[in-house]
Amino acid sequence: MKGRTLFSSIVLIGSILFHLSGKSFAGVTVEQVVRNQEGVASKTHLYLSDHQYRTDHPERGLTTILDFKGDRLVMIDHRSRNYVEVKLSVWERDVAKQLKKESPGVKSKKREIVVRKTGKKAVINGFQAEQVEILAGGELIEEHWVTRDVDTKEIEPVMDRVARVFSRDLRRELEEGREIYEKLKPHGFPVLIKDYTMAYGLGAIDRVEVKKLEKKELKEEVFLPPPGYQKVVPAAPNK
Repeated sequence: MKGRTLFSSIVLIGSILFHLSGKSFAGVTVEQVVRNQEGVASKTHLYLSDHQYRTDHPERGLTTILDFKGDRLVMIDHRSRNYVEVKLSVWERDVAKQLKKESPGVKSKKREIVVRKTGKKAVINGFQAEQVEILAGGELIEEHWVTRDVDTKEIEPVMDRVARVFSRDLRRELEEGREIYEKLKPHGFPVLIKDYTMAYGLGAIDRVEVKKLEKKELKEEVFLPPPGYQKVVPAAPNK
């Protein structure tokens, strides 16, 4: 469940990145609304530039920076004015180990994934979009509103690059998400994801929705901790 939802979000981010940029882009900012497992909405701001990716959660006062080329992960707490910086590859490895430790020997049952068009169309926040349903084992699990405003030949290499960071040690957990992505590609890319697995009754909860996109030059300091913030060295885990 968590793996599939994570991968859907990555697909959306990657789609936006190339939709606005092409090969000569300097940077892009994205304002979106994301809902958690309880359906509570919060705003998220994304900053993307070449090999770097920053996510801001204003309501929680938190920022996360991923530097793919520099193998760097920075987690910033604006309320305490502290930050932690670690190697991205080490963090990913540790997260994978923790997930396996929490669910030892648990294997999710493989389900048949079906992607089908409904014929419904709409304009969502300026995107010409079409509705596509995702079924797993005959159950409706997601609804994607997709756009064809993205060149699929250009987006695929970037999506693989972004997804690889999260899935190197989590291939099994993300297998279903990858299958959804591959079957969804011919239809377009999502600008709105609705999740029926989080729903009560017959409705669905909007999982991710893009509200605003802006192409702009992003300065180097966008991907660095703010001046005056204190670096905190995390304690070594107990063995």
